[in-house]
Amino acid sequence: MKLLLEGYERFRGQTWPRLADIYRGLADGQSPRILVISCSDSRTDPATIFDAAPGELFIVRNVANLVPPFEQGEGFHGTSAAIEFAVTALKVQTILVLGHARCGGCAAALAPETLNPGSFLATWVTLLEPAKQRIAHVHGDKHEALEHESIKVAMENLRTFPFVAEALDAKRLSIVGARFDIATGVLEMYDAERNTFSPLH
Repeated sequence: MKLLLEGYERFRGQTWPRLADIYRGLADGQSPRILVISCSDSRTDPATIFDAAPGELFIVRNVANLVPPFEQGEGFHGTSAAIEFAVTALKVQTILVLGHARCGGCAAALAPETLNPGSFLATWVTLLEPAKQRIAHVHGDKHEALEHESIKVAMENLRTFPFVAEALDAKRLSIVGARFDIATGVLEMYDAERNTFSPLH
């Protein structure tokens, strides 16, 4: 808490005066145009990576930036609920699936024997099974290959949500993918037509 409170003091003394008008304008509601689905990893904060101001990004974070396929029924569907709210209520125009290098969730999926059977994490990373099957032939860096493929699977799973598909068909929404390299600070964007990731400079 000491670290947090010291940070709050800096925010209140330095950042708040500079952004106070923005926050006051946001007090009655938000209208972000972008939903970012990113990893919970402490090294990959989307607002920092994109130098975003308050109110610009609606962010959903979970282990390995995963999107489960659309399903209905009992249970708590936190990621799905956030996607639904962003698309149907906030009317975001873009969904960005943001993966990153050195992802611990992908590492866990590649070594399931290291996880406690039946744990929340072990169950969650089974969402990476389709991506793992696609990289089975890879002889090089399977970890990096899985990071890339997991982004594509998340993008595909987004399209299984009826309200996402409807917005895509109406040209009100686009889905993009990217991967951030923690060590270099370089962002790779996914090119769907070429099925490749290319770094931005």
